[in-house]
Amino acid sequence: MTQRRINARDIIVQVRAADGVTWLGIGNLNTITIKPGENEETADTTVNDSGGNYESEVMQRGISVELAGLQTLDHLTGAADAGQARCEELATKVAYESLGALRFRHPLQATWKVWPEATFSVGDQGGGHNAKGSWSCTVRRSGASTTTPAP
Repeated sequence: MTQRRINARDIIVQVRAADGVTWLGIGNLNTITIKPGENEETADTTVNDSGGNYESEVMQRGISVELAGLQTLDHLTGAADAGQARCEELATKVAYESLGALRFRHPLQATWKVWPEATFSVGDQGGGHNAKGSWSCTVRRSGASTTTPAP
């Protein structure tokens, strides 16, 4: 087995469609940043016997993924990329309806990392005079991750 450096650009990211079955690719991404320590919470367990050393325990694990790329629209219909549109739809919802599912993997991986429930927050869009329109979304896992075999 040979270890290989992987290309970040090859990571596949999909959001589950409103039908609850279909997975939609999120197109036109140029940055995918997975943040394993996002929303991590610790409890301070330092006591007098700690000898002046800070001590703690992790009480809550969190993770998020930041997606960024270019915004595209169909030149005839004005429809957005289906994956981007689904992220934007989820970003307008509140309470239980705000939860959607996300999955991602590298083509060399045999399983998807699945977030059955996650929240979506769309970032700034637009750009300068000579720029293409930007698009971004931060997805935060809610609950535990699962895995599923890749086809």
